Amino acid sequence: MTTKANGPLAGVRVLDLTEFIFGPYATQTLADLGAEVIKIENPGGDRQRHSGKHAAHPEMGSVFMALNRNKQSLALDLKQESDRDRLRELIPTAQVFIHNVRADAIERLGFEYEAVRKLNPAIVYVHCVGYGSNGPYAGRQAFDDLVQGASGAADLLPRVDGNPQMRLMPSFLADKVSSLHALYATLAALFHRERSGEGQFVEVPMFESFTHFLLIEHLYGKTFEPPQGRIGHTPALAADRRPLRTKDGHIVIQPVSREASAKFLALGGIADAYESERFLNAPKGSRVTVYYDMLKEAAATRTTDEWMALGQKHGIPIMRANTLDEVLEDPHLKAVEFFQLRNHPSEGPYRAMRPPVRFEKTPATIRNDPPLIGQDDG
Repeated sequence: MTTKANGPLAGVRVLDLTEFIFGPYATQTLADLGAEVIKIENPGGDRQRHSGKHAAHPEMGSVFMALNRNKQSLALDLKQESDRDRLRELIPTAQVFIHNVRADAIERLGFEYEAVRKLNPAIVYVHCVGYGSNGPYAGRQAFDDLVQGASGAADLLPRVDGNPQMRLMPSFLADKVSSLHALYATLAALFHRERSGEGQFVEVPMFESFTHFLLIEHLYGKTFEPPQGRIGHTPALAADRRPLRTKDGHIVIQPVSREASAKFLALGGIADAYESERFLNAPKGSRVTVYYDMLKEAAATRTTDEWMALGQKHGIPIMRANTLDEVLEDPHLKAVEFFQLRNHPSEGPYRAMRPPVRFEKTPATIRNDPPLIGQDDG
């Protein structure tokens, strides 16, 4: 089913030459917000198309399905002059040109910023790169694992669990976070364009974007010069910062005060916890361990739903901790219809996540299902 775009970006045309995750996540969000996003992909398709499970067509893998709704697909072989001409014809009709092709490769194709600007001086040209063009890593290949490694993300888990082996976060965080940087950069450049009529070149470096995101809290003592302590945010790296087991599941608790902690412990059968002999007589430096042990014991006395109700009643920040499977059944996400079953023309029923941000006057929508390769060539 196709519905009319009425989001805040309705009327904006985006030429999208991105693939994988860094880029497509940003452009899908632009499309959710109402922009007309034309996905320019080679005849073999975005290399992300084969990632994950598929239903009918192998080029419609689950990760591609999650990143490319609301887009049109135009298959062009940009090594062919005739197809380059077709793209050049589209450039004057667009407000945004975005890609994650390396600088030397896009220049060989003839679509570097200066070439595109000649065809459309007001274009917002967004280049999603691995590393900023003014540094020694410029032009190197960049993928999520590489940027997680370079940013220090692989050093976080060893600081928490005592295993000294560096490990990557089990999510493509650098790709997705950097896409959100590309999103706000595009929106800001469009805002400037609306006020001034000027287009501009925008560079979104993945390494710098993700490092900026990661070190907000983790610069910590190294924020100052000379340093006022070590790098790494102590509360965030606490080994016991983890969900607590209940009678039938898990919860997360983050008390905002000692009073809230004491109330939680009392509700779990541990009265006057901070005045107890167990706490007061703990060996020097081990009270934190005793505290977390008491939290675990208290949590285990009630069910998850009971704790959710008690947290609401007593003003204690408590939330259920879902497994990945349980997220699909979360009562809040069900109530807001976060997961929506749709019927893809070729793939059949599939689950989409609705745009999370709400606009009163210009709602974001799912209007079109992810496209087959070149389905809009005509």
